Amino acid sequence: MKQAGGWPLRAWLTAFRLLRRYHRYEVVNLEPLLRPGAKLIVGYHGRPLAVDLCMLTVTLHERLGYLPHGVAHGAFDSIPGMRAVADGLGFVTGDDPRLAEAVARGEHVLLQPGGTREGCRDFRHRYRVDWGERMGYLRLAVRYRLPIVPVGGCGMDDAYVGLNDGYALGRRVGMPARLPLWLGVGATGLWPLSLPFPVKMTQWVGEPLTRHLEPGFDAGNRDAMRAVHQEVADAVQRLLDKARDVDKGSRRKAVQ
Repeated sequence: MKQAGGWPLRAWLTAFRLLRRYHRYEVVNLEPLLRPGAKLIVGYHGRPLAVDLCMLTVTLHERLGYLPHGVAHGAFDSIPGMRAVADGLGFVTGDDPRLAEAVARGEHVLLQPGGTREGCRDFRHRYRVDWGERMGYLRLAVRYRLPIVPVGGCGMDDAYVGLNDGYALGRRVGMPARLPLWLGVGATGLWPLSLPFPVKMTQWVGEPLTRHLEPGFDAGNRDAMRAVHQEVADAVQRLLDKARDVDKGSRRKAVQ
């Protein structure tokens, strides 16, 4: 895999370092991702972009010396110029053979199973994992023998107020490259022209899950795969719930 670099990487690091300050970003329990060996980071997709996970990649770049290899939306392959951006960041849009090179170097891979369906919902659906039967990430973990590290947090669904189901509307009107058509309100107007609300974002990292790596695990067994899929989704949901509970408790103490 071509090493990330050039102007896309410089722009990425600059933008998300600024957003870390804007959102007063912090990570709880980063240690599992600092241990040797490649891991599959599986996270909740905040709205409308996974800004919290993007900020996590910058923190990991500072600690590990590389940007985790994100599995990005397929639009990166179809929109002119975006392929160069993805290459500059070390991102892929699927089970790219180049992933094997990154895993062999012990570098993390990052994705959000919920994608834009999870990230582009309206204000009534917040902080709830919505992956359905999307188990491509799990097949990836089995194929490359990657422990799965669940990630959740708080703040990411408060940066914008969603007005519609962008995934459903995008499909209804035939948006190119399966892009969502999402409407949201931020601090200075409508997304994407608006700044996000300056909410604090806190990322919670869970301990690695390895049930899918145990001897005898059969990736061809649908029930076995669904059981692990549910375990991962539940782990991410617990992190989301815990992060919000801790955040609410902290704010109550601050008011007293």
